[in-house]
Amino acid sequence: MTSATSSTTLSTASKDKIFYISMAAAMAVTVFVGFAPTFFLKVFSDSPPLSPLLHVHGAAFASWYLILLTQATLIANGRPDIHRLLGLAGFCLAILMVVLGVAAAIGAIRSNHTPPGLDPRSFLVLPFFGITVFAILVGAGFLARKRPETHKRLMLLASIAMLDAAIARIPGVFAFGGPLASFGLQDLFVIACIVYDFASRRRIHPAYLVGGLFILAMQPLRLIVSQTPWWLAFGDWLKG
Repeated sequence: MTSATSSTTLSTASKDKIFYISMAAAMAVTVFVGFAPTFFLKVFSDSPPLSPLLHVHGAAFASWYLILLTQATLIANGRPDIHRLLGLAGFCLAILMVVLGVAAAIGAIRSNHTPPGLDPRSFLVLPFFGITVFAILVGAGFLARKRPETHKRLMLLASIAMLDAAIARIPGVFAFGGPLASFGLQDLFVIACIVYDFASRRRIHPAYLVGGLFILAMQPLRLIVSQTPWWLAFGDWLKG
């Protein structure tokens, strides 16, 4: 019985390594594809020039997904010591991302740098809420760093929470269905986590249930909030 249990545990651990590396890689590719024309491959496009703030913002957010992939690879290769050291750097980067994200969102509304046909004040809700969800999940993940099963799920969800910006910039996605289309594709990453947990363990970890529902609930909420008088007034105040 002990041998069979150990074999099953080892098999699940091996599957986990593949799953988390694959998810991190998929998110990194999504970010690259979404921001290729305006950031990564900007030299080959005629997109508007970026401000220094947006260059730093883009580099920080791209670095997050590279760190996520590196962290998953380190665990898969049995290097939790380096993983922990890099995790502290990642947490500092997350704090910087929140500051840069807020600054970039404010800069966008002041320069009217939003998708055509959308009220910049309403559009402001997307980055603000995305940053808030990211910050909450990262904070919870950092607090749970001594509980690996909870920690890794929360950090994965935090990374998913920021994907809607990249997904919306994939050619045709936003034009096809606006924010709902980008949310729908973002939700596929959450669903993949839940499906994998159930398939590999016959149960769903509470971190995926609570964190996943948090991401899903905040999607329609931000669309509702974006049309309220108090949010529009907040946008007017930010515009100055």
